[in-house]
Amino acid sequence: MTALRLHSCFFPIHDTIGERRDLAGSAGRQPVVAQDIEDISALVKDKSWFIQPLLAEINNVIVGQQLLLDRLLIALLCNGHILIEGVPGLAKTLTVRSLASGIDAQFQRIQFTPDLLPADLVGTLVYNPQTAIFTTRKGPIFANIILADEINRAPAKVQSALLESMQERQVTISDTTYPLDDPFMVLATQNPIEHEGTYQLPEAQVDRFMLKVLVDYPSRKEERVIMERMMGQELPPIKVIVTPAIIWEARDTVRLVNLEDSLKEYIINLVFASREPEAYRLDGLKPLIAYGASPRASIYLALAAKAHAFLQGRGYVIPEDIKAIAFDVLRHRIIVTYEAEAEDVTTEQIIDRILRTVEVP
Repeated sequence: MTALRLHSCFFPIHDTIGERRDLAGSAGRQPVVAQDIEDISALVKDKSWFIQPLLAEINNVIVGQQLLLDRLLIALLCNGHILIEGVPGLAKTLTVRSLASGIDAQFQRIQFTPDLLPADLVGTLVYNPQTAIFTTRKGPIFANIILADEINRAPAKVQSALLESMQERQVTISDTTYPLDDPFMVLATQNPIEHEGTYQLPEAQVDRFMLKVLVDYPSRKEERVIMERMMGQELPPIKVIVTPAIIWEARDTVRLVNLEDSLKEYIINLVFASREPEAYRLDGLKPLIAYGASPRASIYLALAAKAHAFLQGRGYVIPEDIKAIAFDVLRHRIIVTYEAEAEDVTTEQIIDRILRTVEVP
């Protein structure tokens, strides 16, 4: 068995970040290979070196929001997108901007409005009368991390343009298709308390978000810290901790994290329990669920569970990893009936009942 050369997870950031970049850059996009669980665990500890330094750097600016930060990292490691729902003023934009700064990625915030046009998002052709030539002017979508603020305020044509970039990771302007840079991640926010002038997102588009995260108010202690920090000096700049090349290596390692066959069956059972509840002794859920989770739920449950284990420094998935991310993967994929809405039954309550009923291996 080939021995793996390991680096300690605890080291001064400034002494090693340059070396890490050089190693990642010289390695290119070579596939990461490991043989057994011990090798994978050692590889995870090596490739996850940036997680704690990155979180520490972001926490110099952000107070709390640990769940959101974890989910942002999971989506980044799985090459997925996130839908964030929360009331205004919860530092959603600042959190996303801080993450982009910490990973040396280009950040763009796009405010979605009812009069937004697809060209405002992806770009357009501009005619130069002096040369009689059309040139392409690329839009703000050509960045690494996109914050689509209040995404449900834009009409269907804009959602369609965004959908191509999310799914195909490319943009078509006129008859030319342009690939988007990697990493590319869309983080969309929507306000749950304001519905005037909004459009309901198509289910097909919502399903393409890997996770839907609910952001809640901070605790009393956290809000006191927020108040004092915002009244004090200017917030410190976020230092670059990791580069895209290192993110690519981490993604390769996440896919190597071991997922036992019994846990694969557990994931399938969770998804099928939302489609065929009567087959899992959940007859009471049958009239409450209009549509169960799509096959993307199975894929993202497996990938997100692996990424969650990676963040914990493990090279293998345990049932708790699946349970930890189940709500974020399933809450926007299970569609409830009018009867459920009339009885004030939420998707979270349905997922909780599924998790408590389906047998854990």
